[in-house]
Amino acid sequence: MTTLSNRINNLSESATIKMAKLGRELAAKGVDVINLSFGEPDFHTPKHIKDAAKQAMDDNFTYYTPVAGYPELRKAIVNKLKTENGLDYDISEIVVSTGAKQAIANAVLCLVNPGDEVIIPTPYWVSYSEVVKLAEGTSVFINTTAEQNFKITAEQLEAAITPKSKLFMFSSPCNPTGSVYSKAELEALVKVFEKYPDLYILSDEIYEHINFVGGHESIAQFNSIKERVIVINGFSKSYAMTGWRIGYTASSKAIAAACDKIQGQVTSGTCSITQRAGVAAYEGGLESVHKMRDAFKKRRDIVYILLKDIEGIKVNLPEGAFYFFPDVTSFFGKSYNGTTINTSDELSIFILEEGHVSTVGGDSFGDKTCIRLSYAASEEKLIEAMSRIKAALAKLQ
Repeated sequence: MTTLSNRINNLSESATIKMAKLGRELAAKGVDVINLSFGEPDFHTPKHIKDAAKQAMDDNFTYYTPVAGYPELRKAIVNKLKTENGLDYDISEIVVSTGAKQAIANAVLCLVNPGDEVIIPTPYWVSYSEVVKLAEGTSVFINTTAEQNFKITAEQLEAAITPKSKLFMFSSPCNPTGSVYSKAELEALVKVFEKYPDLYILSDEIYEHINFVGGHESIAQFNSIKERVIVINGFSKSYAMTGWRIGYTASSKAIAAACDKIQGQVTSGTCSITQRAGVAAYEGGLESVHKMRDAFKKRRDIVYILLKDIEGIKVNLPEGAFYFFPDVTSFFGKSYNGTTINTSDELSIFILEEGHVSTVGGDSFGDKTCIRLSYAASEEKLIEAMSRIKAALAKLQ
């Protein structure tokens, strides 16, 4: 009999992956399911990026790659960070990974010791707290509400810091809420971080270009704390490259060297073909990125109107990413056909079974009052999905 480690037994399955799997199982039975559970653009990867990958194969870029990534790609990332974000990095401070998720895991495992506290604003992306578990750290949550647009204040941040605090991690634009921190809001947090020189900051900026309120603001722009900031970014959302699996960290040389070291023992370098595609993405301009952003904004506006029309749903207007995170507590305690809804997870299952729309309960995002739904789907599917959700929820009495 095989006894699994406590490490894996204590780890939760990704809620987004779980709901997508349940949706696929229902679809396999012949049910027409609309999947709004996954954080995946429905657009195709732009042609110039695919062409670069094909050329890479013809040019025999088919061998092992440097652990931290091809120098050409790291130079392209350095140039992107300078021209788009005003951030100065050297290629020695860039580590390319097999997706932004691995980049996050690398950084957390390189910084967090058993017992260290990691401060995470809620709601948060489902994997943050699970990666902290892997590092044997302790997650400390700062709760936010829709009334504050799901963004923490400087006062909340300072109240959460203790002598055990090692890392603060957040995303902007945020998954799952779509909230975007302004420069002024970041500056207020920075004034707190300046008081605690041993506290590191992980800034997940993967949704950077899906931003409906102006230019993206990175917390790494503040020189007083830049050496302690680990920027997480990648190609999956902005360039519709989810299946290519490519992300990266930008950090101090010491942290970059540590991420290189751990990655060298776990996966080594990212796929050679993907890296050549990444170079083409960053050197090919932002025209395709802006087209996708504009399409997402149009979809957001459509879904916002339809969600507001569903009795019992409370929803705010997201500023970025491609998610809504509406409050669904008005449905708790209601029943249909012998099923009573007590949690957001149970409501997501109900919507899947009765409305044939896949969403994700808020429990795994650190907020039990809401559900997450993605609008990374066609306008036609989104309109149909909102109609189905409205009809399903109307059954609850």
